[in-house]
Amino acid sequence: MIQPIRAILWDFGGVFTTSPFEAFNRYEHEVGAPKDFIRQINATNPDTNAWAQFEANKITMEEFDTLFAEESAARGHKIPGSKVIALLSGDLRPRMENVLDTCKAHYRVACITNNVKAGEGPGMSRDAAKAERVAKVMDKFDVVVQSSIEGVRKPNPAIYKLTCERLGVPPENAVFLDDLGINLKPAAALGMRTIKVVTEIQAIDDLATITGLSFA
Repeated sequence: MIQPIRAILWDFGGVFTTSPFEAFNRYEHEVGAPKDFIRQINATNPDTNAWAQFEANKITMEEFDTLFAEESAARGHKIPGSKVIALLSGDLRPRMENVLDTCKAHYRVACITNNVKAGEGPGMSRDAAKAERVAKVMDKFDVVVQSSIEGVRKPNPAIYKLTCERLGVPPENAVFLDDLGINLKPAAALGMRTIKVVTEIQAIDDLATITGLSFA
């Protein structure tokens, strides 16, 4: 039996903002690294690599800068971690913010974000004005769960359970949107309905189908 929807859970980067992967690819082209090289580094030893440790707040920015450079150099192109952090903050998607407003009128809403203690605020912006706009979006959520604060990150099931507990909603009554399939699998295993955000339009259409809501 399909359970009624009581909550919508959202990733932030790549959902409410343009994907950082686009910025990664531009930088890779500039330095002569293969396309998706940075993502490959982050996918190697994904539970213990520099990126995983930084998102879980287990190492400092300085340590991440060095460790990521070592990991990338071992694969043929040395890239300091600080360069990667500078590429993280995408541009906000106003239409997705409007969708959030509509969802909030009907459901509990939460954000689960893997982020790091760099830049300003949950969106990790290097620009104060952009950070302020991100903060206004974050204020709309009933619950915000950040890996850099909790010390646990997606795809660890614990972060989804924690979010649902704080919302007071069982996982089977929730929908979760993320741009990474690896982050959706544990959510689905817990009983959530999931949407992979490939494009903004596709994600909004999929959410409209699942919820029955109309998004302008």
